[in-house]
Amino acid sequence: MQEAIRKASVLIEALSWIQRFKGRYVVVKLGGSTLDQPEAVDSLLTDIVFMASVGMRPVIVHGGGKAISSAMADAGIEPRFVEGRRFTDPETLRIASTVLVETISTKIVEVLRLKNATATGLHFQSENVLIGEKLKLQNAAGEAVDLGHVGRVVDIDKDLLVRICSTGTIPVIPSIALDREGHRLNVNADTAAAAVARELNVEKLVFLSDIPGILTDLNDPSSRLSHVTAGRVRQLIADEIIAGGMVPKVEAALDALDAGVRKVHIVDASMPHSVLLEIYSDVGVGTEIVP
Repeated sequence: MQEAIRKASVLIEALSWIQRFKGRYVVVKLGGSTLDQPEAVDSLLTDIVFMASVGMRPVIVHGGGKAISSAMADAGIEPRFVEGRRFTDPETLRIASTVLVETISTKIVEVLRLKNATATGLHFQSENVLIGEKLKLQNAAGEAVDLGHVGRVVDIDKDLLVRICSTGTIPVIPSIALDREGHRLNVNADTAAAAVARELNVEKLVFLSDIPGILTDLNDPSSRLSHVTAGRVRQLIADEIIAGGMVPKVEAALDALDAGVRKVHIVDASMPHSVLLEIYSDVGVGTEIVP
């Protein structure tokens, strides 16, 4: 009986959050090492089904860099980097497209459907959401840098996403965009998720990470910042406390906040039901970044 009462108390605690977020959009970015952890992915997708079931409108954006690298190695293709960024030639683009769309996206949709949710993959083989343009960079000498078929998201098909979400369907969007002429571009999944969040004016953007949030000391999990402002985050980047692979993720979060997203969350993908705990409980388990 005490256990039953405890469960009821948890539901009551979640009630106010469920009421507040009903009908609101939330974008969840999935990728990196998370995709290598089947139990973590299953827990995350259960959380997303829960959100959809209580009236939120979740959208999944995913990458798959590790799986792409593995498939390239199997094909005997050596990765090439230009100015620190991966060069995407036609064969690399073909592999990335296959891995992201036909393997990862398809699997995510299958798992969601097994959990009795309605889900669909939105990409160049079905209905495309991400609209991109070729990424243009310059080196230190001011010369143009060619990265091949690498792009950045400049727009989304908002009407399509709104229509899909309005039916209670969970969209699953891999990080492959189409330019205005219909050519495929490999885009960064973090910035793609931020672009979707900006255009949908979402309640929350959630990044899944392999650490429990923003840490002021990478060797000390207890140094996690539970709540932090965008200004403080920019200072932490300048002070190199936030460094390495976290920088692009955090900069994408800041861009989303600048564009009107209300809150960005960075949570540990390996913690069971970390997304539900962060969104529907009084005590968050990750880092909440606010304007």
